[in-house]
Amino acid sequence: MFLTLRHIMLCACVASQVLAELFTSMAHMQKALEAERDIALVIRQYVRIQEEKLKNLERIANEIDQHSARALENPEYYLANPVNAYLFVKYFTLDWDRDIDPVLKNNTSNTGVLSKTIELHRQDLPTYEDLTGTVNALLRLQDTYKLDTSSIARGDLGGSSSSQLSAEECFEIGRQSYKNEDFYHTVMWMQEALDRNFIETNQTVSRSLILDYLTYSTYKQGNIRHALVLTKELLLLEPDHSRAQSNKLYYEKILLEEEQSQANRHGDEGDIPIQNKRQLDDYRNSEEFVIYERLCRGEKTQEYMYQHKLVCRYRDNKNPLLILQPVKEEEVYLDPWLVIYHDVISDREINIIKQLAVPKLGRATVHNVVTGKLEIANYRISKSAWLRAEDHPVIDRLNKRIQAITGLDVETAEELQIANYGIAGHYEPHFDFARKEEKDAFRDLGTGNRIATWLTYMTSVEAGGATVFPYIGVKLFPIKGAAAFWYNLYRSGEGIYNTRHAACPVLVGTKWVSNKWIHERGQEFRRPCGLNSDE
Repeated sequence: MFLTLRHIMLCACVASQVLAELFTSMAHMQKALEAERDIALVIRQYVRIQEEKLKNLERIANEIDQHSARALENPEYYLANPVNAYLFVKYFTLDWDRDIDPVLKNNTSNTGVLSKTIELHRQDLPTYEDLTGTVNALLRLQDTYKLDTSSIARGDLGGSSSSQLSAEECFEIGRQSYKNEDFYHTVMWMQEALDRNFIETNQTVSRSLILDYLTYSTYKQGNIRHALVLTKELLLLEPDHSRAQSNKLYYEKILLEEEQSQANRHGDEGDIPIQNKRQLDDYRNSEEFVIYERLCRGEKTQEYMYQHKLVCRYRDNKNPLLILQPVKEEEVYLDPWLVIYHDVISDREINIIKQLAVPKLGRATVHNVVTGKLEIANYRISKSAWLRAEDHPVIDRLNKRIQAITGLDVETAEELQIANYGIAGHYEPHFDFARKEEKDAFRDLGTGNRIATWLTYMTSVEAGGATVFPYIGVKLFPIKGAAAFWYNLYRSGEGIYNTRHAACPVLVGTKWVSNKWIHERGQEFRRPCGLNSDE
């Protein structure tokens, strides 16, 4: 350990005690001159060490500064790409603890002040929870949009380019999957890490470490023969790898037992195709979820026999607010009645609403069917805020505009909900209305069930992020300034189950929407009960 200035002064004090009364001997005076020279050498050595540490700190500062300068030129565009977001989160979690934190702690000058100041700023930076969430988001996008692992690693994300991933960055995605016992994604990303490791000049992660994870995950996916091949490769790199040695014996034993129990012996290694099946729960294996993902990809899931009857029109509803500027109405579906209203909100109004919402954003919640209470859920990834008419004249004006267009009373409607979707933000298939078994869903509001939904798109989305209706095969891709409207209930108060819908994961881009859920109370004369249950 290098001497610090404190150690130097301590040595000087000891020397002064040993060599007291120097003036009485010229030999001791000469020794003092030599001590003076040594002190200068030690101080210079200390300065060189500190300069090297400061150079490291300056290098780190320059790297962070250059990255932030590029990103802040257009932060929404930068973070709208999930690969960029992953790399950003990884840098301030794993990379920081491995590469940056030791340098900061090794800086002996004013360590306390520097560390405390940086930690103060780090309160706004990503955590390991964000790293897990970001990796899960990438995997969700990969599954939903059937993205090739190699394409993502090359920076090709559904036609949108991003930074390329190194072997180590691919490895970390695989490692996060491994921690969740998601061996399907582990195999894909560890294999990609292995391929990239082979072509890297300066290796970012050891091949043996990748093989260690890949071997076991391959075995867990039922590919014992291939797992044995990988294990042998690992042992060539690390002959003393104890776990690999044990696994090799285990895999050979299983294969021998299989061959003995089968009438027809398998061929050489590699004859059996390698399988990597995605493990899904019952719901994700359901027809509804399959259709949901197909619609998200823009696929056509069914023909609509009344397509020729759909029309576009200008509508004023004889309302003073719409007479001079009728609203543009586009029919999308007739039963249930689903329409798009174009250009119903201006860019200025959108910007004001965003500014009002940002300080209030909190994790979006869902109604628990059993308790009737709001809670967070993994199938809804976004943040939301609630704005009242008195918060700003723009909110009041938008509420009145919704009332004029729909003809429904918004006095008993819920406050305007603003939602901002995060990385791969989504909301899986759900109903907006409360079903009969959900008796306590809106009891506290005292305004009945949600009779209708008004959904305003406050941004267009570069890729993904559609609103889809699996039961009727409808998909609505966000168009800035447009709003979707549909009734959730028949006139009888019965739920319209074909309105079950979902928000697809945002592949690339930023998605802001606002929801206005209109309730039954106050609509008695605006939308009276019909004679038939399905009116």
